[in-house]
Amino acid sequence: MRSFVLAWAVGGFLLLVTGCGGGEASSGGGGGAGGDGGAGTGAAGSTGSTTTPTPMFCDSVQDVQGKATYYDFADGSGACSFDPTPDDLMVGAMNAPDYQGSGACGACAEIDGPNGSIRVRIVDLCPECESGHIDLSPEAFEQIAELSAGVVPISWRYASCDYLLPIQYKFKEGSNQWWTAVQIRRHNYRIAKLEYEKDGMWVDVARLDYNYFVEEQGMGPGPYHFRVTDVLGQVVEDSGIEFAEGGIVEGKAQFATCLAHE
Repeated sequence: MRSFVLAWAVGGFLLLVTGCGGGEASSGGGGGAGGDGGAGTGAAGSTGSTTTPTPMFCDSVQDVQGKATYYDFADGSGACSFDPTPDDLMVGAMNAPDYQGSGACGACAEIDGPNGSIRVRIVDLCPECESGHIDLSPEAFEQIAELSAGVVPISWRYASCDYLLPIQYKFKEGSNQWWTAVQIRRHNYRIAKLEYEKDGMWVDVARLDYNYFVEEQGMGPGPYHFRVTDVLGQVVEDSGIEFAEGGIVEGKAQFATCLAHE
């Protein structure tokens, strides 16, 4: 495993990458996945510039063996509190153990089935599904098996979503300076932690099972200084994030895509 610390500083923005590894996979692929990284709803962006860091190496991970089914009402919304994505229905619902209290939300998974391979975004919870099971949209399922099969064996792994645009911050409806709920959207890897700066200290924000980081005492009126960490240990530090109730605010950077060792 390689260990390192990389940093970029652009226009008041700081991105740190520390020790990419920890047994998470990445994969190549085409352009970024769609869906939850849609355009903002009348919200301003944060101050500073946008940059995409240089890819780095990380450790590979073993495939998960499981099964796939499909559910007819898949529309991109669900337990992860994302908006419907009628133009991108390559989505799935994660089983309860692997959902990890919404930790799987927004992640991309590569799935190998009997008739092919696909990449889907995790947008929902399948509460009755056992570990390894992913419940897919019909559009996704029919690319790996005939719909008439109903259930098929699969192997899958988490992978980069390959977004080229920065991450986004969605402020929940009803949020204010005294009760603040923030969702991270359009991220290449699963989010491990969100912190905000208060009185010169970083405050860790609890993540709830509906995929919002909620500060029960409120984060104040903003603008905010956020620090977001993914499961690979990569850190995006964003300053100047303006409050926008029910809106989406653009960040300034994206997590680098890790490259598996050959």
